Amino acid sequence: MTMIDPKGSRPEALAKFAEVARNDDGNPVREGIEATEETAPISTDPKLKQDAATRVLREGVLHRKQGAKEAIEKLPDRTAKK
Repeated sequence: MTMIDPKGSRPEALAKFAEVARNDDGNPVREGIEATEETAPISTDPKLKQDAATRVLREGVLHRKQGAKEAIEKLPDRTAKK
């Protein structure tokens, strides 16, 4: 059996998944979760997202470069190093 390295894990996310699994109606439990400026959605052109997703999927299926990396780089990313 392979063990998952806990470094970088998010135990609070796992706790939320467990809480949802125990919820009878299967709906997410939203108590105590609030969006902040840091976690708010980034406004993005849907056409850019669709183009990037299409290119990623095509590369996966065709096993040929389709420009996915360049399309992804056009999208905003708050986790990318600046």
